[in-house]
Formats: sequence, structure tokens, C-alpha cells
Amino acid sequence: MYDVIIVGAGPTGVMLASELRLRGIDVLVLEKDAEPTKIARALGLHTRSVEILDQRGLLDPFLALGQTYPLGGFAGIPAPPPAHLDTAHPYLLGIPQILTERLLLEHAAELGVKIRRECEVVGVSQDELGVTVELTDGTQLLSRFLVGCDGGRSAVRKLLGVGFPGEPSRQEMLLGVVELAMPADEIDRIVTEVRQTHKNFGAGPVGDGLYRVVTPADGVAEDRAAPPTLAELSDQLRVFAGTDFGAHSPRWLSRFGDATRLADRYRIGRVFLAGDAAHIHPPYGGQGLNLGIQDAFNLGWKLAAEVAGWAPTWLLDSYHAERHPVAADVLDITRVLGELLLQEPGPQAVRRLITELINFEDVNRHLVEKVSGIGIRYDFGDEPGHELLGRRLRDIRLTRGRLYELMHAGRGLLLDQTGELSIDGWADRVDHVVDVREELDVSAVLLRPDSHIVWVGDDQQALDDHLHRWFGASGS
Repeated sequence: MYDVIIVGAGPTGVMLASELRLRGIDVLVLEKDAEPTKIARALGLHTRSVEILDQRGLLDPFLALGQTYPLGGFAGIPAPPPAHLDTAHPYLLGIPQILTERLLLEHAAELGVKIRRECEVVGVSQDELGVTVELTDGTQLLSRFLVGCDGGRSAVRKLLGVGFPGEPSRQEMLLGVVELAMPADEIDRIVTEVRQTHKNFGAGPVGDGLYRVVTPADGVAEDRAAPPTLAELSDQLRVFAGTDFGAHSPRWLSRFGDATRLADRYRIGRVFLAGDAAHIHPPYGGQGLNLGIQDAFNLGWKLAAEVAGWAPTWLLDSYHAERHPVAADVLDITRVLGELLLQEPGPQAVRRLITELINFEDVNRHLVEKVSGIGIRYDFGDEPGHELLGRRLRDIRLTRGRLYELMHAGRGLLLDQTGELSIDGWADRVDHVVDVREELDVSAVLLRPDSHIVWVGDDQQALDDHLHRWFGASGS
């Protein structure tokens, strides 16, 4: 029996598997596809995802292969980067999903994550002892827990009958990775011109002489699982650009709509949903891959704590309580972004208004924090307390280096400026760092393994209470 089986070897599943292996959990990843994707579905990582990579010591190779872009603006409406954002990484990292998956898979392999490909799940059942997973060849696998990270058409979600309410697609886009015969400078000129009136049109290089092209479709297909033909893609390129750029030799063709759905539940007994299995939305704002990685980062340490035997009884339920509202907010963001791309008078009037409002620093900052993920604040159900509670702490300079450098092992951390506090009884789960070089406006903060702040203060008894609440019973 495995501790955890994960269905889906995309970025969400692989990130989760790595978080579990980091803590010594026996995990197996099942993937129905024979090999990793060769398609650049997502094109970048937002600030919170960049912070997560930094917290696990993974960021440098991503930076080496990607391109940083300043934050600021919304829905293609330009605005300067807000001053003094609460992060050490105030940028968007442009990097194709192909490279993101490759780097995450390399990290997983280093940790000993086991991935079985060409394994499709057709049955899931559970009892008080564990979960049974059935594959197409009749093989049955047992685990203590199961996590469905198997995308928007999640078999795990469907097999468990989890509700997936929301709105169906009203419009559809065609997406392709193809070769283009037209010279690059002419492609850029035409795309720039078309995007003056059609923000959801694009064509950009993705390496090896290939371009990723996207264009509105002619209506919504009855079977969205059926990919478009090259002729269909070329026809729509001509409708909007007057040319198909000499598109040929497609490597991949697909269609996507603006359907927006959110699972009723993220936890069903011993089974959890994460990533697109729990939420789908149009790709406006580049939210999908980022939201999934952040789901995995939230769930990983909690599930590992349960397997290790020290998790408080309520901890696994907090995954839904914290991440479901975040996804609902992201879905609203993508709805807004989608509306602002429409050419009708109403959406264009709203766009003109936001163009005025975004010149206010507070408005620009608020929108950047929403899209980048750094504005998230979890509700811990405490009485009203310090404004830092529930927020993640940015990377700061310490006597021993940087904060995030000290979090690579995925443990909790007490950041103590008094030198008088103690973590006796929890030292196997929490690190204690004294002598903060960069001034904090508080005496001490207690961080979860995902850097979210769960306690602020200087009282030892209050600290002990919160250590017990978040990290289980004292080991002494």
C-alpha cells in the first residue's frame, strides 16, 4: 500500500508529489499519457509561484530559461509597476509550460518520485482504511490517500460524483503550435495591428522554429474534445488577420472555451482534488498552471503531516477551506478579463473606466496583487488580530542568509527577534531562527511550511498554543 497515489503527472501532480517526497512520504503518480506534454499551454509563472519555487530552492534554473517582465497593468491595459510591492520577486516569469514541466519532473526524479505512464484510472473506491484505484487493465492499487490532479475532465472527480457547477462556454478559441512561412518581422507587425482591436489574438515563437498561434473560433464546437484541423485554424487566422502567415506542419492543435467551473468539494473522505480537476476557467491572465501549483503547495505539507501522524484533526479540511475561496476569486478574475476582451460597447465602456482607474496607485496595486497571487490572505477563523495573520511572509534578509533559503526542507519556522522564545517539543517539525537582520514590525512570527503566518507576538504561552494548534501535540 502506498501512502499517497496521485492521478496526473502535470505541474500540479508533480509539484504535489515532490512536496510529499520531500517529507519522506511513499507516493506514486499515475499518468495516462505516454510522455510529458510537448505543448506550451501556459506561458508564465506569477509572483506567488516564483516565491514557491524559491522556497524550495528551485528558482535558479527557471530564471535561467525564462524571461522576467515587470508587473503592472490589467487585461492588456498598461500601467507602471506599483512601488514597493510586498515581495522580493516583483515580476512575471515568462517560461513555456514545456520547460516548467521538465524542470519540475527533474526535481521530482531527484527526490525519488515514482511515475507510471500509460496508466488510466477507471475506478475509485474507499473505506476507513484507504483507497482502491482500478486501472484499465484491471490492476488494483491501494493507498492511504488519493489526489486527483488529472485535469478539467478529471476521471477522479467524475468517478466520485463531485459536483462541478459553473457556466458553459460561450465562445471558443483555436490554439495551435505550427510552423509559419512568413518572415518574423512581418508576423510581429500584423499581430500588433490585429491586437489593437482583438486582444485574444496572437502568434509568438516558442522555439525550434515553431509558433504558438491563437485565434477566435467560428462558434462553439459540439465536441470540444475533437481538435480543429489545420484548415480550420488557417481559415480563422485569415478572418482576423487577412492571412494565415503560411501556417504549416502543425505539431499540436486544440480548442478551448471560456467555460468556468468550480468543484463543490476539494475533499471527499480520503480523496482530494487539485489543479484543473478542481477548477477550470479560460486562460486569460495565465492563472491556471499557477493556481494548480499553489494548490499543491497548500495540500502537500498537510497531507504529509497526516501520514506522519502529527496533523491536527482539522488540518486536512483546511485545504478546501483555504483554497476553494482562492479559486472562486481567480474564476471571477478570469470572467472580468474575458469581458474586457470583448468588442461590444458595454465591455469597452468598462475597459475605458478601468483605464482611468488603473492610474491610481492603490487600484493598480490591488489588481497586481490579485493576479500575481501575493494578495492572498487565508482566514484562520481567529478573532480579529494582527494584519499579517493569514498572509505569506515575503523573502527577507536574515543573519544566516535569506528566509526562503531556510525553508527548502519544507518545515515550519519561528522567526524570532527577541531571542527569548522556544520551540521545545516541536523542533522535529519547526525551525527556530533568531536575530532577524531586516527589521520586522513585530517581535516574532510563526510560519507554516508554505510561509503563511499563523502567529504574531512575544508571549511563550500563546506561541505554545499555536504550535500545538498547527503542528500537533508536543513531542516532549
